[in-house]
Amino acid sequence: MGLIDSLTQRSRFRESAAVRTLSLCRGLISERGEISGSKLAAQTLEAYALLPDAEAERFLTLLSEEFSPDEARVWAAAQSYHANPNSATLTTLQHSIEPPRQELFRRLNMAPGGTAMLVRLRRRLLSGLDAHPAWASVDADLLHLFRSWFNRGFLVLQRIDWHTPAAVLERLIEYEAVHQIQGWHDLRRRLEGDRRCYGFFHPALPGDPLIFIEAALTRGLPSHVQMLLDPGSKVTSPQQADHAVFYSITNCQLGLRGVSFGNFLIKQVAEDLGREFPNLRTFLTLSPVPGFRDWLQTRVEHGLSVSAQLRAVINSPLGPPDVPAAIETELLTLCAGYLLHAKRSNRAPVDAVARFHLANGARLERINWMGDSSRTGMQRSFGLTANYVYRLRELEENHEAYAREFRIVAASSLKRLGARAQRLRRAFV
Repeated sequence: MGLIDSLTQRSRFRESAAVRTLSLCRGLISERGEISGSKLAAQTLEAYALLPDAEAERFLTLLSEEFSPDEARVWAAAQSYHANPNSATLTTLQHSIEPPRQELFRRLNMAPGGTAMLVRLRRRLLSGLDAHPAWASVDADLLHLFRSWFNRGFLVLQRIDWHTPAAVLERLIEYEAVHQIQGWHDLRRRLEGDRRCYGFFHPALPGDPLIFIEAALTRGLPSHVQMLLDPGSKVTSPQQADHAVFYSITNCQLGLRGVSFGNFLIKQVAEDLGREFPNLRTFLTLSPVPGFRDWLQTRVEHGLSVSAQLRAVINSPLGPPDVPAAIETELLTLCAGYLLHAKRSNRAPVDAVARFHLANGARLERINWMGDSSRTGMQRSFGLTANYVYRLRELEENHEAYAREFRIVAASSLKRLGARAQRLRRAFV
């Protein structure tokens, strides 16, 4: 057998693996699939897990082409409802619109470990979505189901401390996305008596957090995150604390992107801490401003006038090793303008962290000079951080204002800085 024939035969074999997996999917949503249940679902997921990358891509493409709603059936149901609108014709229309893929995923979920496998499938799907736009329909079906399967009613809030199983602690070190955990000594300090870590868990993913939040219980408001991250810092009495500072929140499951957990988590943790420590008066974040430097660099390239010192810092290729204090007021003003007035096309803030906290009903309280002096903090925001305050009695009102008209509730001092920045017209065009 020649080389070309051999490669052709291997290609056909690999292609048949994706087709065979799809055939298992067809069987799973057939009447036979209803009877065989979890056993066939397990076989299907096992077949998918064994697919090499190229064949997995082929399978996802086939999945996007099959198991879509039947257009003729939808059209007939729509006409029937239009001619005779009642609960029966509406139900028929609803059933005809639902993609068979959703029923396929429901049945796959019956297999042991099915939920975890579907979350991993969506992670792979999201990583290739730009190159394969047709996969968007599959993604929409999974996201629709995940928002039901992972709603707040199924989530379990757990405090994570030094006595939590080591497998969970290892995952904290692996997942931490805001301030990297530098080994076990660092992690232990973050779990001491004046610190708190909470995570949301789901029964279908035991021992694997969906999201976790880290908080420091302090007397007074720290403006620099390095004070909270120092593994050698002295442990203080949480009973004397009057501030709960949320300094890191990490979504752990990439396959659950678009499923909201953080708003529930912060509010519940604040309520729990308030009951445990009645002296706590203020709940707030010490948050990064991850998009500020890139935004400012783009604005300067489009003609925004800044000082020579700031221009030199912006243009340093590897990120500024230091930021001179002489440009503090200039940077704080521009950052206030960025957080308050830099908008997306839908009028939501450009900054992703701001969108998250403001949508939760938080108030933008303060911008901190050199709030994060780590290399990462300097590179993404010249060391600036922001405080978002969670006043439980104001959350609903603030959330409604933001949801209706993207109105940002902010301290008056920041509004004045933002207004000064807004006069620099080229910053916001």
